[in-house]
Amino acid sequence: MDRDTRKALVAAAVLLLVFGVGAYFLPVAVIAAGDVSPYAGAAVAVIFVAAFFVVFWLRGRFRRRGDR
Repeated sequence: MDRDTRKALVAAAVLLLVFGVGAYFLPVAVIAAGDVSPYAGAAVAVIFVAAFFVVFWLRGRFRRRGDR
């Protein structure tokens, strides 16, 4: 396993761990925000899902920039 592969593996493990823990606590956060407003609960869920895609989009942009 070379250095780049190891770095990608560690990055994937960290992202999986962070989003896994976030997904575990997401129902509690949505219910708590939903007590304030149903729209707030929906916003929490949308932000969590959008953050998942934004992180990978930013990582792809960063890696493409380094390939030039």
